[in-house]
Amino acid sequence: MIDIEVMIKPLTADLINDFLNFFDNIGFTDNPDWSKCYCYFHHCPGGPKVFRNQTKDENRAASIHLIESGILNGFLAFSNDKPVGWSNADSKESYLYLPVEKEAEDPDEGKIASIVCFLIAPAYRKQGIARKILKEICSSFKSREFKWIEAYPRKNVSSNAHNYHGPYSLYNSAGFTVFKEFESMYIMRKML
Repeated sequence: MIDIEVMIKPLTADLINDFLNFFDNIGFTDNPDWSKCYCYFHHCPGGPKVFRNQTKDENRAASIHLIESGILNGFLAFSNDKPVGWSNADSKESYLYLPVEKEAEDPDEGKIASIVCFLIAPAYRKQGIARKILKEICSSFKSREFKWIEAYPRKNVSSNAHNYHGPYSLYNSAGFTVFKEFESMYIMRKML
């Protein structure tokens, strides 16, 4: 693993062009079939059924609107001013759709941050960028007085693409533990 200089920035309207460049040209060079997402999946009214029928241009426009409105949040990683990584992370309650059903009664609701997506540019994978983004995410939410941070790694993934929630090993090495286990995924949490 090469230790490259990486700067992590929270997504703001000022970074829309970098976000779009990452999704348009960098993040999905090895998986163009998924390039229509623009991380809109978890914000799409109607959930997966509606999202599947959306076009790339519709998702792109919707994400631009959500970023400008402060609704789509996350962190971009840059190396030499080029976006090389992304994670969609926000308050759990800000997502319209999560990989698992929200708990009916969770005493910590409102104090839980969720990480729903990780995407590292193919040429920059296995270089510690996801770990650096995760460290920044945890620090950011801790400073905002969140009590927990939650992630949803999948089990038995068949490719890097299917690890888009972030791999189990990433969260485990950062001190996350299994909160709940399902047939195809985990909910992992870390107290901040």
